[in-house]
Amino acid sequence: MLQKLKFQPGFNKQVTATGGEGQWVSGDYVRFRYGSPEKVGGWAQLGDNTLTGRNTAIHHFVNASGIKYAALGTNRFLYVYSGGAFYDITPIKATTTLTNAFTTTQSDATVTITFASDHNIKQYDIIRLDNFTEITDSDFSSGDFDDTNFMVTSVPTSTTLTIEMESAESGSGASTSGGIRVQHFYSIGPAVEASAAGWGLGLWGGTVAGEVFNTLDGALTDASTSIVIDDSSGFPASGTVLINNERIAYTTNTTGTGTLSGLTRGSDNTTAAAHSDGATVTDASEYTKWGASQTGDIVTAPGLWSLDNYGNKLIATIVDGATFEWDSNATGATATRATIVANAPTAAVQTLVSTPDRHLVCFGTETTIGTTSTQDDMYIRWSDQESIDASTSWAPSATNTAGTQRLADGTRIVGAIRGRDAIYIWTDTSLFIMRFVGAPFTFSFQQVGTNCGLIGKHAAVEVDGAAYWMSENGFFRYTGKLESLACLVEDYVYDDINTVPKNHIYAGLNNLFGEVTWFYPGSGAASNNRSVTYNFMDSTPERPVWTTSSLARSTWADSAVFGKPHATEYDSSATSDTTVGNTDGVTIYYEHETGQDQIKGGTRSAITSNIQSGDFDISLGQGGGADLRGDGEYMMKIRRVLPDFLTQTGNARVTLNLKNYPTDSESSSSLGPFTSTTTTTKIDTRARARAIALKVDNTGQKQHWKLGTFRLDIQADGRR
Repeated sequence: MLQKLKFQPGFNKQVTATGGEGQWVSGDYVRFRYGSPEKVGGWAQLGDNTLTGRNTAIHHFVNASGIKYAALGTNRFLYVYSGGAFYDITPIKATTTLTNAFTTTQSDATVTITFASDHNIKQYDIIRLDNFTEITDSDFSSGDFDDTNFMVTSVPTSTTLTIEMESAESGSGASTSGGIRVQHFYSIGPAVEASAAGWGLGLWGGTVAGEVFNTLDGALTDASTSIVIDDSSGFPASGTVLINNERIAYTTNTTGTGTLSGLTRGSDNTTAAAHSDGATVTDASEYTKWGASQTGDIVTAPGLWSLDNYGNKLIATIVDGATFEWDSNATGATATRATIVANAPTAAVQTLVSTPDRHLVCFGTETTIGTTSTQDDMYIRWSDQESIDASTSWAPSATNTAGTQRLADGTRIVGAIRGRDAIYIWTDTSLFIMRFVGAPFTFSFQQVGTNCGLIGKHAAVEVDGAAYWMSENGFFRYTGKLESLACLVEDYVYDDINTVPKNHIYAGLNNLFGEVTWFYPGSGAASNNRSVTYNFMDSTPERPVWTTSSLARSTWADSAVFGKPHATEYDSSATSDTTVGNTDGVTIYYEHETGQDQIKGGTRSAITSNIQSGDFDISLGQGGGADLRGDGEYMMKIRRVLPDFLTQTGNARVTLNLKNYPTDSESSSSLGPFTSTTTTTKIDTRARARAIALKVDNTGQKQHWKLGTFRLDIQADGRR
């Protein structure tokens, strides 16, 4: 007798396959619409190039001229995408013109560049070379250097650095050269967030006998080339010192004047920063040499961006660094670079533009502007209304609306997003609401949630007045009240997630289908390789609709500007065709919900989607007929499958997975899997088991499916 198969929408991974009767328990690259599962839409690469490094932030906006822009910040560059092309707008930190600076060695790809003074460039920083004139005794030419980006391979001394060419020197080796201009891009940070050995990042494990420390005599900027302390006689002739959170290597200790020189700022992957007069200077030279390194307690922060727009201006902040602006409406805008916002704070966790009142808000920023050592992870500062770069923009007064606020609950501000009528701010423990109220207070602050902190900087979205986010211990929603989202895949996600690279987790909204997706790194993964989706359109209190997928994206932007969602994929193993010596991998930029396949680098390949039900079994009904959702007492025989697709393009594949006991391994029916075409009316099969699960998938290109209600011809077949 024919029996209809009816399943509840969404996956339920909180039960076993046997306990998932009448439910879907697994799948990949599928979504639910109006209760029915279907294959997700395809995606296609945008632009001809890949981007250097891992993309960490994405922001779409339209300027006053109606030009659409996508801003993309990787751990090495700042790009904008418009009209099918990418433009490099990364800000320049320093420009140096050199003469006779190149040295090469025959049969070696290494080029050494020598500066006249300390260059303050770190290993893995990006430099751009241009205005090249000549190099003697070398087969390298102007075409190898001019208008080319290089990743710095090493920094042997404070006045030298090396780059790695794509081929070895075939000449005798250059010892002289002409002129060259070196543009040093702002340093953003490493590609991935990872556990690190404690000795590389701070003083850990207690103290060492004979610890030496002293006091800074005079303030330092983040580019100072020498350090003066009250007494340097107890410090080694060369070594490393720790000031606040910055490690600084030095080559010379002049004890007569207390001067440490020959500096390498921001050594051991720390960040060069300003330090105030009187700061403690600690000899950290020996801390890298004792004991065994430990991992897990200390995490290296990745290079991250915070992006928003202030009208026509893109606002881009290096997380824990400076804030920049780029005028999209300027003449020849795409040929210009972002520049630092004058008078703004020089360190912030995030920046965001408050609308419609137009204040630039800095979160986790400095209490004293221009002094990065005063950065307070719970401190908020905002500019004057309609003013971000004037000398008076950030100083609160009776004649402007600039101001400050320090939050009270938590240890650090993790992230913030702009909502329909408020700004949502998360600390590591709590949720706050920030609202514009006008004079005299400008903004009000209200704590609306506890024990619901944000897991990573980009792990929250807002849609239609509701904020959705991922915390350390679950998913939440705020709609005027705090709600914990019931999640039927929660254990699957949290039992496998790698919590070290928390700031790689990225929440994306797909309003076309009423979905919020969190992309996250699975166990052992250094970057995002999995995703979990909540369908807020189809969900009910009785049945929340969740799915999981292997779709890996580093960032995601909704369809509001470009009509379809855009997203980025990070490939750590690939090299860049735009940056010589790149070791940080590349980013690929996609348009989603287009076609049925994936197109990458001009190559089309299939998206292999699938969905599988929980096990169903039978009991004997009145008259001896078989009823689904039984107790497993009887074996069942399935003679026919009647497929039913609401829509279908190309072929789909149908599999009946069989087992006799809950702990048995699944086996496919002997004649399956079965190909179902657009004209297939029935599938004949000889399947016999105590429990059967339905699986539908596709393997080929240009295939799409949306399930209806399948029917099976089932009869009882004894107890053994």
